[in-house]
Amino acid sequence: MNWVVTGANRGIGLALVSQIAARGDRVFAACRSASKELEALGKNVTVVSGVDVTSPEAADAIKKALGGESIDVLLHNAGILERNGIENLDVESVRRQFEVNALGPIRLTSALLDRLKKGSKIAVVSSRVGSIADNGSGGHYGYRMSKAALNMGAMSLTRDLAPRGIAVVVLHPGYVKTGMTGGSGNEDPETAAKGLLGHIDRLTLENSGKFWHANGQELPW
Repeated sequence: MNWVVTGANRGIGLALVSQIAARGDRVFAACRSASKELEALGKNVTVVSGVDVTSPEAADAIKKALGGESIDVLLHNAGILERNGIENLDVESVRRQFEVNALGPIRLTSALLDRLKKGSKIAVVSSRVGSIADNGSGGHYGYRMSKAALNMGAMSLTRDLAPRGIAVVVLHPGYVKTGMTGGSGNEDPETAAKGLLGHIDRLTLENSGKFWHANGQELPW
């Protein structure tokens, strides 16, 4: 199987690439800049550096690495978190988060449609903070709003790509100890990655369009 994973150089992305490659599947690990840890993962990993999901050229670099091959799983993991409250709202920060978190995956999916086929899967790493029904604490305007927009985009992909035989799943990794969280969290990246991959493995057209926590809980939209 051929996987494309964005945001692959650290944190959850790195753990995902490592576990996928250990299965024997081939991973095209896309990132803005490679890490030593990513480059050390071995023969099943093709590092595609210089990939900025906000850029129209992102898909070109991935296609070049793929050669003539198709994608079995497109896993959108790249994302940014910048904290904004209503008292210190930074509109440019909100806009940046929309560009990366919401528009990036939709733009890249559209550009890679010709490499997806019947039976391909799309997995989107979102966050439960993008759930409108689950928002009990407010704040984090840019991150919450961009992830809510991403969730809506993923649901539209679910509807639009079903006739092509392509299934879509939205995933929440949990509160994971990564650079994004400043090392805080309840889970390590390896545990979160294992849970996410389990959902992707179980993804079919019949259960397409669900929002899952890595721990197995189905989340409200």
